[in-house]
Amino acid sequence: MQQQSLVEYGSRRVIITVTAIICALLEIVDTTIVNVALNDMRGNLGATMAEVGWVVTAYAIGNVIIVPMTSWLSQQFGRRNYFAASIVIFTICSFLCGNATGIWELVLFRFLQGLGGGALLVTSQTIITESYPPEKRGMAQAIYGLGVIVGPTLGPPLGGYIVVNHSWPYIFYINIPLGIIATLLTLQFVRSPKYAEKTAPRDIDWFGILFLAVAVGSLQYVLERGQEEDWFNNTSIIITTITAVFGLFFFIWRELTFRNPIVELRVLKNGNLRVGTILSFIMGVGLYGSTFIIPLYTQASLGWTAQQSGMLLVPAALMTAFMMPFIGRMIQKGVKQQFLVAGGMLMFFIYSFWGYKIMTPDTSKEAFFWMLLVRGIGMAMLFIPVTTLALSSLKGQQIGQGAAFTGMMRQLGGSFGVAGVTTFLAHRNMVHRSDLVSKLDVNDPDVQNRIAGLQHMFMAKGKAANDALKAGYQMLDYSVMKQAAVLSYMEAFLYLGVLFLLCIPFVLMVKGNKGKKVDLSEAMH
Repeated sequence: MQQQSLVEYGSRRVIITVTAIICALLEIVDTTIVNVALNDMRGNLGATMAEVGWVVTAYAIGNVIIVPMTSWLSQQFGRRNYFAASIVIFTICSFLCGNATGIWELVLFRFLQGLGGGALLVTSQTIITESYPPEKRGMAQAIYGLGVIVGPTLGPPLGGYIVVNHSWPYIFYINIPLGIIATLLTLQFVRSPKYAEKTAPRDIDWFGILFLAVAVGSLQYVLERGQEEDWFNNTSIIITTITAVFGLFFFIWRELTFRNPIVELRVLKNGNLRVGTILSFIMGVGLYGSTFIIPLYTQASLGWTAQQSGMLLVPAALMTAFMMPFIGRMIQKGVKQQFLVAGGMLMFFIYSFWGYKIMTPDTSKEAFFWMLLVRGIGMAMLFIPVTTLALSSLKGQQIGQGAAFTGMMRQLGGSFGVAGVTTFLAHRNMVHRSDLVSKLDVNDPDVQNRIAGLQHMFMAKGKAANDALKAGYQMLDYSVMKQAAVLSYMEAFLYLGVLFLLCIPFVLMVKGNKGKKVDLSEAMH
């Protein structure tokens, strides 16, 4: 059996596992590490805020285009060769990103880095799982899950530390030694399964590749840039939305009619995979949406540094790491995945509702601790069960195709989550601000006293009476803005939690393993 032959033992398995985790971490950490360095890049490269946003967008587009094709590319070039080539592309592009002298040069190299990085995630999952015997594959999935859940959390504090103590190019340069080590270890230790014959050049689904790139690339652009470009009031957003719709239509038509499709859509006939794909999307919304809100709230409203807000998420990531092996064991003992997923969603709702309750313009650091630990437990209960549920009834090559779908949907869910949260915050900010301003009556004695008090405070600091009054009004306006922002963050937290709560009944209706032990040899990718 092909999968059995790839099982490794002893130090060889340890080396392969470490190599694959390094690659998964490299890819995911690079998704979030740049966020805290965008300001420095903007100043250094003389770019506008809109231009520097492309550093994040280009990487995400490259990622999402390549993920669905990884199964086919592994077949074409052999898994080991494709994996090693992806690490090399990622590493070289990391060096070129650090050396970039202009913003568009950096954006181009980030896109190419994303193309190399997309393969690292899905392929490292395959390599880890197939290196373990069936009875230990729950543990393999738990080990891989650590990288996926912990990665986004490590990015901001690591990026903050590097930017504060060095300069922004070093957030890319740290990938180089790790990339070189991972490439050498891959070539030495990783083995490829025996695939069927390669596709002849004339049988390659070139149009499928083109339609896929156009569809997901355009969709990712709309999600990443929509809020900044004022959504459908902007011509480029309208054009890319139409392009995404037509690209998706032609891609589906091509894949269902071509004899040798680049992405096997028929695998979605499997009910469990369909459910798992939807759940992966929702998990992406929650994981990336909430990871996006917390640093934004702590930095903008509480005045924390990037490093402080990044460090806040570390205990939650450690809790996830601690819980993962237990969840893996529970699945192997026959605990229904649906119950674990429903439990994870309930934990996520509790975490969101807790966040909604504790958010104020001056919440203390200690208030977040237990709330974030609940998030850590919830994420551990979601990741492995969703993946095993999705892939549990697939066999052979279908496993790779199924994992590519769940991987892509998790990424797209993340993009939808961030885009949705950004738009929601901007809209609710305006609503809350006008609501708060309408309650401030200039003739109200309380308001007059507050302004007089602020005026006296600024006069005591040496300002003239007129300037002090102006500064007082500005300070009052700032406190209104701050309060409006906090109310918006609170609502965003609450609605994310409600989304997960509403999903619980549907999850419990899913048919899955009827209390029997799961053979994780086929349930994992």
